[in-house]
Amino acid sequence: MKKAVPAKKSSTKDVDGASPAKLIDGRIKELGDWRGEMLGRIRGLIKEADPEVVEEWKWRGVPVWEHDGIICTGESYKEVVKLTFAKGAALDDPAGLFNSSLDGNVRRAIDIREGEKINEKAFKALIRAAVELNAAKKKVAKKR
Repeated sequence: MKKAVPAKKSSTKDVDGASPAKLIDGRIKELGDWRGEMLGRIRGLIKEADPEVVEEWKWRGVPVWEHDGIICTGESYKEVVKLTFAKGAALDDPAGLFNSSLDGNVRRAIDIREGEKINEKAFKALIRAAVELNAAKKKVAKKR
Protein backbone atom coordinates (compact mmCIF):
# COMPACT_ATOMS: atom_id res chain seq x y z
CA MET A 1 0.00 0.00 0.00
CA LYS A 2 1.30 3.46 -0.90
CA LYS A 3 2.03 5.90 1.88
CA ALA A 4 -0.15 9.03 1.78
CA VAL A 5 1.70 12.12 0.68
CA PRO A 6 0.53 15.54 1.92
CA ALA A 7 -1.16 17.61 -0.76
CA LYS A 8 0.89 20.31 -2.43
CA LYS A 9 -0.97 23.59 -2.20
CA SER A 10 1.24 25.57 -4.54
CA SER A 11 4.57 25.10 -6.14
CA THR A 12 7.37 27.17 -7.58
CA LYS A 13 7.90 30.72 -6.44
CA ASP A 14 7.44 33.64 -8.78
CA VAL A 15 10.42 35.85 -9.61
CA ASP A 16 9.30 38.25 -6.88
CA GLY A 17 9.45 35.41 -4.36
CA ALA A 18 5.70 35.14 -3.83
CA SER A 19 4.07 31.72 -4.04
CA PRO A 20 1.46 31.08 -6.74
CA ALA A 21 -1.21 30.90 -4.02
CA LYS A 22 -0.28 34.39 -2.78
CA LEU A 23 -0.25 35.72 -6.33
CA ILE A 24 -3.72 34.28 -6.95
CA ASP A 25 -4.90 35.81 -3.65
CA GLY A 26 -3.54 39.13 -4.91
CA ARG A 27 -5.32 38.83 -8.27
CA ILE A 28 -8.64 38.13 -6.55
CA LYS A 29 -8.18 41.16 -4.29
CA GLU A 30 -6.88 43.36 -7.12
CA LEU A 31 -9.97 42.71 -9.26
CA GLY A 32 -12.15 43.95 -6.40
CA ASP A 33 -15.45 43.33 -8.17
CA TRP A 34 -17.68 40.45 -9.26
CA ARG A 35 -14.77 38.94 -11.23
CA GLY A 36 -12.64 38.64 -8.09
CA GLU A 37 -15.55 37.12 -6.19
CA MET A 38 -16.19 34.64 -9.00
CA LEU A 39 -12.51 33.71 -9.35
CA GLY A 40 -12.36 33.12 -5.59
CA ARG A 41 -15.52 31.00 -5.69
CA ILE A 42 -14.21 28.94 -8.62
CA ARG A 43 -10.89 28.45 -6.82
CA GLY A 44 -12.76 27.10 -3.80
CA LEU A 45 -14.78 24.69 -5.93
CA ILE A 46 -11.62 23.41 -7.61
CA LYS A 47 -10.03 22.76 -4.20
CA GLU A 48 -13.19 21.00 -2.99
CA ALA A 49 -13.24 18.79 -6.08
CA ASP A 50 -9.51 18.02 -5.88
CA PRO A 51 -7.88 18.66 -2.50
CA GLU A 52 -4.50 17.70 -4.03
CA VAL A 53 -4.64 20.39 -6.72
CA VAL A 54 -1.46 22.41 -7.28
CA GLU A 55 -1.79 26.12 -7.93
CA GLU A 56 0.56 27.75 -10.42
CA TRP A 57 1.07 31.28 -11.76
CA LYS A 58 2.03 31.16 -15.43
CA TRP A 59 2.30 33.24 -18.54
CA ARG A 60 2.87 36.50 -16.67
CA GLY A 61 -0.21 36.42 -14.53
CA VAL A 62 -2.58 33.55 -15.22
CA PRO A 63 -3.81 31.38 -12.34
CA VAL A 64 -3.43 27.71 -13.30
CA TRP A 65 -4.64 24.62 -11.46
CA GLU A 66 -2.76 21.37 -12.06
CA HIS A 67 -2.85 17.72 -11.07
CA ASP A 68 -0.70 15.43 -13.23
CA GLY A 69 -0.91 18.21 -15.83
CA ILE A 70 -3.00 21.31 -16.35
CA ILE A 71 -6.64 21.05 -15.32
CA CYS A 72 -7.68 24.60 -16.15
CA THR A 73 -6.70 28.25 -16.15
CA GLY A 74 -8.65 31.13 -14.64
CA GLU A 75 -8.38 34.31 -16.67
CA SER A 76 -10.25 37.53 -15.96
CA TYR A 77 -11.35 39.91 -18.67
CA LYS A 78 -13.54 43.00 -18.59
CA GLU A 79 -16.75 41.09 -19.36
CA VAL A 80 -15.97 37.49 -18.33
CA VAL A 81 -14.09 35.15 -16.08
CA LYS A 82 -12.80 32.47 -18.48
CA LEU A 83 -11.98 28.97 -17.30
CA THR A 84 -10.07 27.15 -20.01
CA PHE A 85 -9.74 23.39 -19.63
CA ALA A 86 -6.51 22.17 -21.25
CA LYS A 87 -8.05 18.89 -22.44
CA GLY A 88 -11.69 19.98 -22.37
CA ALA A 89 -12.56 18.50 -25.77
CA ALA A 90 -11.87 15.03 -24.32
CA LEU A 91 -14.21 15.53 -21.35
CA ASP A 92 -17.88 14.65 -21.14
CA ASP A 93 -19.95 17.73 -20.32
CA PRO A 94 -23.50 16.47 -19.75
CA ALA A 95 -24.52 19.71 -18.00
CA GLY A 96 -23.34 21.81 -20.95
CA LEU A 97 -20.97 24.01 -18.94
CA PHE A 98 -18.59 24.58 -21.85
CA ASN A 99 -19.79 27.64 -23.76
CA SER A 100 -16.60 28.96 -25.38
CA SER A 101 -13.72 27.66 -27.53
CA LEU A 102 -16.02 24.92 -28.77
CA ASP A 103 -14.42 24.58 -32.20
CA GLY A 104 -10.97 23.50 -31.05
CA ASN A 105 -9.67 19.96 -31.04
CA VAL A 106 -8.21 20.11 -27.53
CA ARG A 107 -9.36 22.95 -25.26
CA ARG A 108 -12.80 24.01 -24.09
CA ALA A 109 -13.74 26.98 -21.95
CA ILE A 110 -16.46 28.26 -19.67
CA ASP A 111 -17.13 32.00 -19.88
CA ILE A 112 -18.92 33.36 -16.82
CA ARG A 113 -20.49 36.81 -17.04
CA GLU A 114 -21.56 39.11 -14.25
CA GLY A 115 -24.66 37.81 -12.49
CA GLU A 116 -24.39 34.30 -13.93
CA LYS A 117 -24.30 31.33 -11.62
CA ILE A 118 -22.38 28.13 -12.21
CA ASN A 119 -23.74 24.64 -11.63
CA GLU A 120 -21.36 23.81 -8.77
CA LYS A 121 -22.05 20.08 -8.74
CA ALA A 122 -21.46 19.77 -12.50
CA PHE A 123 -18.35 21.99 -12.30
CA LYS A 124 -16.77 19.86 -9.59
CA ALA A 125 -17.57 16.72 -11.62
CA LEU A 126 -15.81 18.33 -14.61
CA ILE A 127 -12.75 19.10 -12.46
CA ARG A 128 -12.62 15.50 -11.20
CA ALA A 129 -12.97 14.20 -14.78
CA ALA A 130 -10.07 16.42 -15.91
CA VAL A 131 -7.92 15.07 -13.06
CA GLU A 132 -8.81 11.48 -14.00
CA LEU A 133 -7.95 12.15 -17.65
CA ASN A 134 -4.58 13.64 -16.68
CA ALA A 135 -3.83 10.67 -14.41
CA ALA A 136 -4.77 8.19 -17.14
CA LYS A 137 -2.51 9.94 -19.67
CA LYS A 138 0.33 9.96 -17.14
CA LYS A 139 -0.02 6.19 -16.61
CA VAL A 140 0.09 5.55 -20.36
CA ALA A 141 3.22 7.72 -20.68
CA LYS A 142 4.96 5.78 -17.88
CA LYS A 143 4.31 2.45 -19.60
CA ARG A 144 6.22 3.56 -22.71
